[in-house]
Amino acid sequence: MANPKKAQQNTILDIAEALKLSPATISRALSGHPYVKEKTKNDVLKMAAQLGYRRNNMASGLRSNKTHTIGLIVPRISMFFHAEVITTIQNGLHKYGYNLIICQSNDSLDMEKELAEILFSSRVDALIAACTLHTVDFSHFDKLLLNGTPVVFYDRVPLNEQHAAIIKGDDFRGGYIATTHLIETGCKRIAHISGPLTSNLYQDRSSGFQQAMEQHKLPVNKIWVFHQELTHTNAREAMRKMFEGEVTPDGVFTDNDTSAIAALEFAREKGINVPGDLKIIGYSNDPRTSIITPSITTIEQFPDEVGKKIVETLMDLLKSGGNNVDERIQPIIIPVQLIRRMTT
Repeated sequence: MANPKKAQQNTILDIAEALKLSPATISRALSGHPYVKEKTKNDVLKMAAQLGYRRNNMASGLRSNKTHTIGLIVPRISMFFHAEVITTIQNGLHKYGYNLIICQSNDSLDMEKELAEILFSSRVDALIAACTLHTVDFSHFDKLLLNGTPVVFYDRVPLNEQHAAIIKGDDFRGGYIATTHLIETGCKRIAHISGPLTSNLYQDRSSGFQQAMEQHKLPVNKIWVFHQELTHTNAREAMRKMFEGEVTPDGVFTDNDTSAIAALEFAREKGINVPGDLKIIGYSNDPRTSIITPSITTIEQFPDEVGKKIVETLMDLLKSGGNNVDERIQPIIIPVQLIRRMTT
């Protein structure tokens, strides 16, 4: 059996000696240089495997000033939307020869700041970030931008950032078409379960809700409007408060599907007929909404399209040398779509 310690110490010089080639040729072959013949590349790769050679990507990155690694910060990997976006990003970047480091902030601002610093120190070639619900100061990303490292924000993005690439869904329209749909199906007393207004998502979806209500001259009952973390527990508590009075909503628009599922569960337990007495619409088109009974009307965000646009934008930035901090960049808006199901 080969000595593992010895195998780890094998270098390009060992491969060159074994194949009677120059170290420069070995290096070019290992890097996939186009001027090296395919047979030579194959011979080099085969000998490298036999000798247990492992390329030092970090050292190569320091020499070339490129690590071929992209950093990604997301709130929670478990969220359906982000899981789908991550899959598309990773598959897309792989085709261009980039690896992806996925970091999870757990919606903690302190963790987000720490991860941004770690990825900067790790010399990532670019950074993709969906920020926490509570990020209002984005200055911890400035170090990357000023260093010429491309930064792409998506979904949860800076509210006023004009010097970084931004890709987001049309959340204002999502809120508007969701509320309009409830109104068009006969609802006149509509409740809204939304997220914290520190986030662009919920500012925009709430604005869409408000405009639809105003346009149709329907009053907004502030007691039925909630801005909170969109958890199952919080949604059930919001529903309890809505239905403890004599006058109750006949429609509920929730800003995520977890809350819509909780609202439907509450209605079942209380004997409220859906969609006869109460109509419910969620947001994101989580797969659970199509298999639950009755299936839940929702807003499709097209995470695959978001992921593709992130990769496309990132490749353009890498080719051009990164974000220009002196240039205003227009956000890229991904359209959304109403998916009508049985709860409306």
